[in-house]
Amino acid sequence: MNDPDTGTGLQRQKGSAGEVFAAFLKLGLTSFGGPIAHLGYFRNELVVRRRWIDEKGYADLVALCQFLPGPASSQVGFALGLLRGGPLGAAAAWAAFTLPSAIPLVLFAFATAASGTAADSDIVHGLKVVAVAIVAQAVWGMAKTLCPDRTRAGIALGAVLIVAFAQGAFAQVAAILAGGLAGLWMCRSDREAISGHLTFAISPTVGTVCLLLYAVLLFGLPAAAAILQSQGIAVFDSFYRAGALVFGGGHVVLPLLQSGVVEPGWVSTDTFLSGYGAAQAVPGPLFTFAAYLGASLGPEPNGLLGAAIALVAIFLPGFLLLVGVIPFWDALRAQPNAQAFMRGSNAAVVGILGAALYQPIWTSAIAGPHDFALALACFLLLMVWKAPPWIVVVVAVFGGLVIGRMA
Repeated sequence: MNDPDTGTGLQRQKGSAGEVFAAFLKLGLTSFGGPIAHLGYFRNELVVRRRWIDEKGYADLVALCQFLPGPASSQVGFALGLLRGGPLGAAAAWAAFTLPSAIPLVLFAFATAASGTAADSDIVHGLKVVAVAIVAQAVWGMAKTLCPDRTRAGIALGAVLIVAFAQGAFAQVAAILAGGLAGLWMCRSDREAISGHLTFAISPTVGTVCLLLYAVLLFGLPAAAAILQSQGIAVFDSFYRAGALVFGGGHVVLPLLQSGVVEPGWVSTDTFLSGYGAAQAVPGPLFTFAAYLGASLGPEPNGLLGAAIALVAIFLPGFLLLVGVIPFWDALRAQPNAQAFMRGSNAAVVGILGAALYQPIWTSAIAGPHDFALALACFLLLMVWKAPPWIVVVVAVFGGLVIGRMA
């Protein structure tokens, strides 16, 4: 029964954490296709079939999660679990949706390390090539949605220039902030329609504490790692920062992760790209790529402990922001300045991802015309024939084996 007082369409009936876990385990095992596809899976299973929330409330929740940094589809799932089963339901939703992809990626990391062929395997080369097609598809789709006019296309180009001439994570953050400021100046038209409000059992005090904790960890972890000379804290900081500063989620986290683990020498470029390619063959959120990276780290902590640290760290900031903003969302999203800032920062994200498509994706994967032909075939399979990503990964692996035999 919908709540007649709030107009949110949220149900009074609550469920158990076990019910939430079972529902999201099904989704975690079958949700291929990236964040937008995940939102479709959630709607079909939890809005249409199970009726945990109505269409209006779900649309409002999606708008909130798309506004925030972090993995939007996982944030929506976390919020739905919170609505249905409270804090335990939120944890159950995250675990059930995340582990079906994190576990095979960790096993792939162990297999790659045991074989010692991460840099030379024809299979791995195919996975690196498919990463070109996957990221190109993401850039193309996001550009059409987030850069629909000359102004935002210009902001995206400016972001490309920033990260091209000042490489590293700080340049990416600077590009996002510059894009947001440009949006405040040039993207103030077309105010978005505001739907009804969301009502969670989260007080403004709890929200404020979560926002403070988000900021304390973001700025305190680098200092703690430097003072204590702790590699474990440094690893947590690297993945936490990637999850905290990425707008758009999904493939957009790639350049931040690359800056965080490849540039310090913790993971090689070949290992990074082979894992990124493998991540396309599993369902669930792309942020579980962090589990592969944590398991593959050269310095300790690595293995299972490194995977656990990386996985928790990359998701934590998005969830802290979500819980922190929920009590204040109605007032915030109605502000024209907030909407304009997000338009500009989202356009900058497209530019950052476009730059990442060239370096390190293209430069590390495309060594000749055979590689280019395979990447183009994978791109067309995704864009024209709408093939599921896991099928494209299989095609790329087979193509990598064929190219290896031809060499």
